[in-house]
Amino acid sequence: MEIQERINLMVRLGRYFDENNEEWNTVKERAVRENPWFIREFIDRSVANISAGFLQKDKLEAWVKGYTGIINENHDRLVGIVMAGNIPLVGFHDFLCTFISGCRIMIKASSKDNVLIRHIVKKLLEWEEPVEDRISFAENLKGCDAYIATGSNNSSRYFDYYFGKYPHIIRRNRTSIAILDGSETTEDLTALADDIQLYFGLGCRNVTKLYVPENYDFIKLLTALKKYEYYLDFHKYKHNYDYQLAILMMSSKFYMNNGSVILSENTSLFSPVSQVNYEYYSDIDLLTDSLKQNTEIQCIIGNGFTPFGKAQQPSLSDYADGIDTMKFLEQ
Repeated sequence: MEIQERINLMVRLGRYFDENNEEWNTVKERAVRENPWFIREFIDRSVANISAGFLQKDKLEAWVKGYTGIINENHDRLVGIVMAGNIPLVGFHDFLCTFISGCRIMIKASSKDNVLIRHIVKKLLEWEEPVEDRISFAENLKGCDAYIATGSNNSSRYFDYYFGKYPHIIRRNRTSIAILDGSETTEDLTALADDIQLYFGLGCRNVTKLYVPENYDFIKLLTALKKYEYYLDFHKYKHNYDYQLAILMMSSKFYMNNGSVILSENTSLFSPVSQVNYEYYSDIDLLTDSLKQNTEIQCIIGNGFTPFGKAQQPSLSDYADGIDTMKFLEQ
C-alpha cells in the first residue's frame, strides 16, 4: 500500500466512526460491559476526538509532509506496540503513526481496552485485504525490530529489560497540570472541568494538579466542577470519592469539596480518582520555568499554554512525552 492508500484507509475509518452504525454501536456497548471505567460517554468522546483530530484527509496529508522518509515506503520492519488501557483507544495514535509509516504492526492490546482496537483492525482488513499481512495481535511481542510500549513506572522496568536492546519508545507515568492566575472566566473554569474530570481523570492528559496564586478564591472553580457531579451515580467513582474523603477526614487534613470532587493542598503532581491536588505560587515565571523541566508532566493547561478544555483533544503532532513517534519510525 502506498502512502496515499494508507491515508485514504484512515479517512474511511473516520467516516465509519462518524456514521455510528449499528455494528459499531454494538461493539462500543460490548467495550462498556467489559470495562466498568469505560462508560459510553467516554468511548463516544474519544472516538469523536480521534475522527476530528486524526482522521481527516487534509490533516493527515499535511502531517506526513514533514516526514519525507516514510512517504513512499512500505517497510518490512515489524514494530511491536504495547497499548495501555486507562482510557478508550489511548493507544490509537501509536497505531496510526506506525500504520501510516508503512511498518508492519504487532499489537499487545490491554485487557482493559481490547474490544475497540480489535474491531478497528477487523474493519480495515474487510476494506483492504493487504492489511492482513501488516497488522497482527499477540500476547508476547517477540521478534519485533522496534517497540513502542506504554505503561506505569513499574511496568516500564520490565519493558526496559525485554525491549531495551532494540530501538524503542518506553512511556512511563505522566500527568497534566493547570496554572491558574485568577483571571479565568466561568467559561474557562467550565472547560477546565473537562480537562480534570473527563475519563474519570484517568488519562495522562487529565489535570491532576492545580497551581493557583496566593489567596485564590476556589468558589467559582468548585461550582464549575459540579458539571460532573453525576459521576457519583457510578459505583467505582463513588467508592474512590468516599475513600479519599474518609482518609482526609481521619487525618484531620484541610480539604475542600463540592460533594463530588475533592481539592487537597498537596505537592504531589499525581492525585487519586475524585481528588485534585493544588499548590500556591507567588511567581508565575519561576513556576513555569521549573515545570517545563519536569519529565512527569504531559501538558500544561492555562492562559498562555494549552487552552482550557483542550487537554483531551491532541493534534496529530502532539506526541506523548514529547517524543516524535514518526521520526522514531523513520529511523
